Amino acid sequence: MDNSSGVGVLDKAALVLGALESGPATLAGLVAATGLARPTAHRLAVALEHHRMVARDMQGRFILGPRLAELAAAAGEDRLLATAGPVLTHLRDVTGESAQLYRRQGDMRICVAAAERLSGLRDTVPVGSTLTMKAGSSAQVLMAWEEPERLHRGLQGARFTATALSGVRRRGWAQSIGEREPGVASVSAPVRGPSNRVVAAVSVSGPIERLTRHPGRMHAQAVIDAAGRLSEALRRTG
Repeated sequence: MDNSSGVGVLDKAALVLGALESGPATLAGLVAATGLARPTAHRLAVALEHHRMVARDMQGRFILGPRLAELAAAAGEDRLLATAGPVLTHLRDVTGESAQLYRRQGDMRICVAAAERLSGLRDTVPVGSTLTMKAGSSAQVLMAWEEPERLHRGLQGARFTATALSGVRRRGWAQSIGEREPGVASVSAPVRGPSNRVVAAVSVSGPIERLTRHPGRMHAQAVIDAAGRLSEALRRTG
C-alpha cells in the first residue's frame, strides 16, 4: 500500500511519529526504522520537538511529545460534545430540570453543554459559563477522584469537605443544596473516559423548592444513567 500523500515533508514526519509509537528511539534507531537519511531524520525530529509532538527522555532518546496527548484529549472532548446534546435533552425531559455538562479547566469548571428547562423558574447556566471548583455538586464530582495532592489543594477554601468527597466516591454521585448559589440545588455524576478517568460531570439543577433538600433521592439515578451513557459513548469511540 502506498502511504504517500504527495506532500513529502509530511509523509516523512509521519514516518518519524510512527517509528516512535513503539517506544523511545535514538537518532540511529529513527534512521533504521524510517529509512530516512540521517540529516533528514534529525532535522524532522528536532522540528517536531519544537512543536511538542516529539520530546526527549532522560537518556536523550526521542519519544512522542505532550502535544499529541493534548490533541487526543481534544478529539475525545469533541466526541463527548457530539454525544452530549441528546443525552442532556433526555435527562432534562426525565427530571423536568435543566441539565448541564461540565469539564474542569485548571481551578475552574466550564459548562460545555446544556439543555434548559422549557418553562417556569429555571436555573440557567449558559454554555461557556466558568464556575468555581470550590462549590457545587459538579465541582465535588470533578474533584472527588483527583490524586491526593491535587485533592488536598482543591479543598482549601472549598464549601465541601474531604469527608463529603469520600461519600461522593462511595455513592458515585454528589448533591448540593444552596452551596454555589442560595436557593439552588443540584445533583451530579461523573463521566469517565476510556481509561476510567473522570473527564466531565453531568448535572441537573433547579430551585430547592422543586428539588427539595434531598435532591439526590429524586434525581441521582437519572443523572447516573446519563453519565453512564456518555461514558459508554466515549468507550465505544475511544
